[in-house]
Amino acid sequence: QVQLVESGGGLAQPGGSLRLSCAASGSMFSIVVMGWYRQAPGKERESVARVTSDNSSVYAESVKGRFAISTDNAKNTVYLQMNSLKPEDTAVYRCHAYVRLYSSTTLHSEYWGRGTQVTVSS
Repeated sequence: QVQLVESGGGLAQPGGSLRLSCAASGSMFSIVVMGWYRQAPGKERESVARVTSDNSSVYAESVKGRFAISTDNAKNTVYLQMNSLKPEDTAVYRCHAYVRLYSSTTLHSEYWGRGTQVTVSS
């Protein structure tokens, strides 16, 4: 069973920074895609940023130029550096991954972290 464990959320002032981490553990062959979603109260869940195994990254328009996603493949960990935070970035951020469990199959399994709260307020 693969587990995703997030850390690094909290309270930041507008214009401030936070760094989220998500570590994947458990038995797996490889991580295909790893990234972050967020959901604010009363809003739909949205994809914030994701990175593929070939190191291609995609960002939501609302965070381009402010957020940066990176990985430490040796630690199966993905990071989200969030700069120039705005009140509208306030949300629960959840780590997400598509994982290839076995080398004998190309099927991907989907996993979610429990989420970490990010609050941007003065």
